[in-house]
Amino acid sequence: RRMFPTFQVKIFGMDPMADYMLLMDFVPVDDKRYRQSPGLRLRVPSPPGRYAFHSSSWLVAGKADPATPGRVHYHPDSPAKGAQWMKQIVSFDKLKLTNNLLDDNGHIILNSMHRYQPRFHVVYVDPRKDSEKYAEENFKTFVFEETRFTAVTAYQNHRITQLKIASNPFAKGFRDCDPED
Repeated sequence: RRMFPTFQVKIFGMDPMADYMLLMDFVPVDDKRYRQSPGLRLRVPSPPGRYAFHSSSWLVAGKADPATPGRVHYHPDSPAKGAQWMKQIVSFDKLKLTNNLLDDNGHIILNSMHRYQPRFHVVYVDPRKDSEKYAEENFKTFVFEETRFTAVTAYQNHRITQLKIASNPFAKGFRDCDPED
């Protein structure tokens, strides 16, 4: 499935004439597996370290499952000039997540009921012949803690499912609506 909500970023400070690649990866936040407590089943960021919505919360359910293969998602417009990246909001709307360990489509594989931190990377495409010598200087990683999330495959509460369907532009087929709409 496509990641929802979509990760979007506005970039400043690039060399307009240089080439850059933009990519994302996902790293586990901790070594725990979670379960949803009774009540509403929705992960909403609250104060750091807490994941709760009203009386519901995420509870530790044990040790994390073995790590999934580390994959990277390259923005489909990569590489592109800095001027291109800076002229508008960059959206990772094609990024897809799966829990299928056998996925051969290049999607990001995550364990359900585990917490993840998306990371955004900007890589300068160094035109020098010996660019590998400068590899450590040619990238910058950005982490936005407010983008942490718990990967889930299904919600246990029909109201949350309906909220997600109503809010997700990729869930049109699940909406009850008049065929004329």
